[in-house]
Amino acid sequence: MPELPEVEVTRRRIEPLLLGRTIAALRTTGPSYLFVTPPGILRRRVRGRTTTALLRHGKYLIAELDDGARLVLHLGMTGQLFVSGASSVRLLSATARASLAPQEQRAFRPDEHTHLRFRFKDGGPDIYLRDVRKFGKVFWLAPGEDHPRLARLGPDALVFDGDALFAATRGRVVAVKALLLDQSVLAGVGNIYADEALFVAGVRPRRRAGRVTRRECAAIVAGLHRILRRSIETGGSSIRDYVAPDGSDGRYQDERRVYAREGEPCAVCGAAIRRVVVAARGSHYCPRCQR
Repeated sequence: MPELPEVEVTRRRIEPLLLGRTIAALRTTGPSYLFVTPPGILRRRVRGRTTTALLRHGKYLIAELDDGARLVLHLGMTGQLFVSGASSVRLLSATARASLAPQEQRAFRPDEHTHLRFRFKDGGPDIYLRDVRKFGKVFWLAPGEDHPRLARLGPDALVFDGDALFAATRGRVVAVKALLLDQSVLAGVGNIYADEALFVAGVRPRRRAGRVTRRECAAIVAGLHRILRRSIETGGSSIRDYVAPDGSDGRYQDERRVYAREGEPCAVCGAAIRRVVVAARGSHYCPRCQR
């Protein structure tokens, strides 16, 4: 699923295609749990509005509009935000993927999973939101309005520091990985980057959070920052559905040290990478390098 790097790459690449453009119309699918704001209200509220800023907090994208309102998007597990003309097999249905070779991929055409289509007064490229599983979220906020989904988020993972993590771990009996996945503690980290940061810090994912030392907390956050920034630099991780707004794949998946590498040798010590379940998530670690 898209985590902080994938959402930040999306923000940076979609921003030039969105800012300063006036929305002529918004096409949506019917009501579903994707739409926190009913689609009919959403269409009316954004029509004629111009985007003045595109922000990110954790895994949320927040578009500020010229009337002071905000449009909030969360990509969930399979959400894809991209521009018309994008081409990728990842933008096709599973059936189409199975029937087409990569060299046969074609420019995207809206399908039943295309829940938003922004059309603009300048006649330029449309912007789409596609989400096969519909675990993402879309909602509109009036000027000055807050929302519980945003209010309960902790600090963004890129500004979180080791002292804050150490304070959050005190007295906690949950696994340290579960704490890293808790969006109310720090926002933006998911399964991939939690595993990778814990490997760099030499801490096992099932270690009780309250038993992680101050020095280890500093190492976890330092490693996390380095990994997140490197993933942004390489375009994020395209493991399943994620594509950048132009349809291109990220490259960070080629640099993973432990995530989804069960049974493969550790690049540092050669031990076989192991998989355990933490907080209902498959978690990967090196039994020698991590304690």
